[in-house]
Amino acid sequence: MVKAVVAGASGGIGQPLSLLLKASPLVDKLALYDVVNTPGVTADLSHISSIAQIEGFLPADDGMKKALTGADVVVIPAGIPRKPGMTRDDLFKINAGIVKGLIEGIAETCPDAYILIISNPVNSTVPIAAEVLKKAGKFNPKKLFGVTTLDVVRAETFVQSITGERDPSKTVIPVIGGHSGETIVPMFSQAKPEVKIPEDKLDALVHRIQFGGDEVVEAKGGAGSATLSMAYAGFRFTESIIKAAKGESGIVEPTFVYLPGVQGGEEIQKETGCDFFSVPVHLGKEGAEKAENIVTKANDYEKKLLQKCYEGLKGNISKGVEFVQNPPSK
Repeated sequence: MVKAVVAGASGGIGQPLSLLLKASPLVDKLALYDVVNTPGVTADLSHISSIAQIEGFLPADDGMKKALTGADVVVIPAGIPRKPGMTRDDLFKINAGIVKGLIEGIAETCPDAYILIISNPVNSTVPIAAEVLKKAGKFNPKKLFGVTTLDVVRAETFVQSITGERDPSKTVIPVIGGHSGETIVPMFSQAKPEVKIPEDKLDALVHRIQFGGDEVVEAKGGAGSATLSMAYAGFRFTESIIKAAKGESGIVEPTFVYLPGVQGGEEIQKETGCDFFSVPVHLGKEGAEKAENIVTKANDYEKKLLQKCYEGLKGNISKGVEFVQNPPSK
């Protein structure tokens, strides 16, 4: 029996993510939680003829606790979306507070669950989650993940025009670092099968992967952000976690983890100077089994990208830690 929870289920990412999880044969129970509209979303999805039994909760009557009780996997897309001209950093204060509250609920109700954070800015919200869990004495670094899969999905998709591969997901491209702008580093040198990017197309391709979210915000005329593609990416990662938890072997996904708490992570921490970093992680029943150090395999072009990544990421991480250790005055 697998119980999955979507915290922030009524939002732009939460609704399509909940739809995908309701349709998944891997999910037996699905609990939806949000501050508004959850009964309507739940009623709508409950008409779908799939395995998952679905329930929806609002904050009233201990709704968060009821949603989280017995959870195996909690996916958190909660928060406000980016608006035109808004950086991921602008979202920080609002989304940081939302994530902090949800993680406090998880620490109290289902501390052994896999926690998958989508809420932006991931570079800061994952460190926030770690600090909250540490304070509660419930931090298991092998079960806390920042979902950076959308960067991987974009890399696969955008490279298709060069490779001509019919199914872009068959090209494995590790994307490492963080989950915003220049902290996103696609490692084309490590692609499988091998990918040859023409030099005159490389800069534009990297930029498009790093700033793909802006492309969607502009295309939607400011009326939305990358919600559908993010929901797909979040679902893809959630399925990988559930499959690994059920005992399937050989599952490797790039994800943003606390390096000192994962086997192989300390070596990457020394190399990057960052406590949190997205690298390919081997997933198993206990969560993050091993972090793969592909940083050392970077070519000269990727090394330059990584230097910019480290600079930005360190600030993002310390901002998240600071938010919990010295909360802003209200």
